[in-house]
Amino acid sequence: MSVTILVVDDEPSMQGFLRTALEAEGYRVVTAVNGAEALSAFAAETPDLIFLDLGLPDRDGFAVLTDIRRQSPVPVIVLSAREEEDTKVRALDLGADDYITKPFGVAELRARLRAALRHALQAQGENPVFESGRLKVDLVRREVSLGGQPVGLSPKEFGLLRELVAHAGKVLTHRQLLTKVWDAGHAGEVQYLRVFIRSLRQKLEADPNQPVHIVTELGVGYRLRLPRD
Repeated sequence: MSVTILVVDDEPSMQGFLRTALEAEGYRVVTAVNGAEALSAFAAETPDLIFLDLGLPDRDGFAVLTDIRRQSPVPVIVLSAREEEDTKVRALDLGADDYITKPFGVAELRARLRAALRHALQAQGENPVFESGRLKVDLVRREVSLGGQPVGLSPKEFGLLRELVAHAGKVLTHRQLLTKVWDAGHAGEVQYLRVFIRSLRQKLEADPNQPVHIVTELGVGYRLRLPRD
């Protein structure tokens, strides 16, 4: 069965662009032009992934995202012309799996789509071992290795890496990571998080200044890159 993608956008040109790009890859595309249609199509079609614009004519896209998240963990990728960091952070904190700023290219769209679908499958299977290139993380044994050589991590470093592995391919905001690995009292201490990310990169990246595993989403958070992402 083909993967069903729900596209929620009120611009005919964007709908046409997305339909062409996605159907060329073999995806089944369902469209909606407003929030009411989006929720109706979501209930009727049970899509495998949703592309959601925030500027809908009848409802704010954030409200639609909140309604969807109350019902399902289906991957949601926000497509929006809004470039403000606080908008991206809000969407991700509400449960969006990714945020792509318009305009964007087909290659980026397809790559983000594949990453979101792989993350959804990973979340269902709870694979305890993550491997990407020379990096291997065994969540059950709490072992990390690079090129077959063990890497020593502090408890907080491992906790941070574990959270990134559990959501590999998905952007996690600063607040999400700080709250999960530390507690709500640290939610605003972004510099504190950066120190630990820098330490992880020193231990896991061939060149910490040009990381290939732990990717920075500027002003938003971090993402652990999936293999072939």
